Amino acid sequence: MDLVSELNKRIFTSIMLSILLILSFYNDFLLSFILLLILYQLYFEFYNIFNKIFLKNKIKLYLILLCNLFFITTITLYVWLAFTNSISDHKIFLLLIFTITISSDIGGYIFGKLFKGKKLTRISPNKTYSGLLGAYFLSLIFTYLIFNKFYNYEFIILSTLIISSISQSGDIFISYLKRKANLKNTGNILPGHGGLLDRLDGVIFSIPAGYVLINLL
Repeated sequence: MDLVSELNKRIFTSIMLSILLILSFYNDFLLSFILLLILYQLYFEFYNIFNKIFLKNKIKLYLILLCNLFFITTITLYVWLAFTNSISDHKIFLLLIFTITISSDIGGYIFGKLFKGKKLTRISPNKTYSGLLGAYFLSLIFTYLIFNKFYNYEFIILSTLIISSISQSGDIFISYLKRKANLKNTGNILPGHGGLLDRLDGVIFSIPAGYVLINLL
C-alpha cells in the first residue's frame, strides 16, 4: 500500500507540474510568473538548508548563497528563453530532459521498492542498485516512445543515460545536504511530498548538463 500511495503522489505531482508547464507554452506571462515562483521557492529552500549547515560561518554561507542564486537564476533564465522561442531549438530538448528526470524518478522508486537489493550509497538509504537500473530502464522507454521522431536512437540512448545519471546524482547530492542540515524534506510546499527541491533536485542539475550535451553533439 505504501508503494502505491507514494507512487500515486509522485505521479500526481509530476502530472500537475507537467500541466503547468504545458499551459505555460501558450502564455508568456504565466510562464514568467511560474518560473519566478519556482526561483523564489528554490532559493528559499536552499537557504533553509545552507543556513543550518553553515550557521556558524556566515561568510561561507553568504558566498554559497550568492553562487546558488546565480546557478538557479541562470537555469531559470535558460528555461524562459527556450520556451519563449528566443532559443526555440532547445525547447524540445528541455522537454526531453524533463521526461528523463521524471521517468527516472518514478522508475527508480518502483524498481527500488519492488526488487530492493543492495543499497547504492549510505547518503540516501532508499537508493538501491535495482532502483538505479529501473531509472535507466523506464527513462529509456519513455524517452524513445515520445522523442523518436525528433532524435535518432543513438542520441536518445546516449542523452538518456547521461541525463538520468546526472539526475540521480543530483538527487543523492540534495539528500546529502539534507542529512548535513538534519532535515527530512527541503520544505512543505507540496503536501505529502515535501519541498519543491525534493521534486526538482534532479532537474536543476540535468538542465545545465543537457545544455552542454546538446552543444557538444
